[in-house]
Amino acid sequence: MFRLVGRECSTMRAVDVEPPGTESPRTGPARTSPRTRTLARTAVPLLVLVAMAFGTKVVSLDDTAAAGPKVFDPATYGKTEFPKVQAALATKAVPAAVLAKALAADPTAAAKQYGVKGGTGPEFSVSLTGTVGAGQSGIYTVTVAGLPATLVIRVQTGPAINGTDLRDATGTVTFGQFTNQIEYQNAASALNTQMKQQVLAPLGTAPLTGKTITLVGAFQLINPNGWLITPAKLTVS
Repeated sequence: MFRLVGRECSTMRAVDVEPPGTESPRTGPARTSPRTRTLARTAVPLLVLVAMAFGTKVVSLDDTAAAGPKVFDPATYGKTEFPKVQAALATKAVPAAVLAKALAADPTAAAKQYGVKGGTGPEFSVSLTGTVGAGQSGIYTVTVAGLPATLVIRVQTGPAINGTDLRDATGTVTFGQFTNQIEYQNAASALNTQMKQQVLAPLGTAPLTGKTITLVGAFQLINPNGWLITPAKLTVS
């Protein structure tokens, strides 16, 4: 749109033209056509639907993700992991006489060489053969050749198995593998349960006093003069 400036001017100057939809001090607010308003109302919902489509993941009913987070099952864990724990303890086990001598000489060095860091003391894997003495509440003393007379060896045989030695002594089962403290504790209980079923149950309920046993087990060193061993393998002869 053009206009002539000045009565004597023979040239023309372009007049600024406001874009549609803006308000001009000369012309007032611009009018939007009904078609434009209709297109605008249609485009906004369409853009929202497109954005939702790109942010939506389609999951099959057979997809494992549809089942939600996996629930920890102590029974399954115990059956699966106890054989691994048995094998690991057997590999790491130190003969009782060797371990006792090392602990007497330098507990810190012995813990570093043979042990695994535990909650209130180092965890050890040990092997021994000895004669079973008196028992009380399923815990028996065992006399082992080559050990100091001041060192008392005890082995727990159930029915109650206390502690978390089977879980902790290998050094391969850690808290970070579980969702929370409850699962971590349940894992220890599950390993103890499997040990009772696979190792102790075949021995029957007859007293062990006077018999010779050979075992691989684990204990936490709290009292240097007393080891309370949880067996991972145990045979009677």
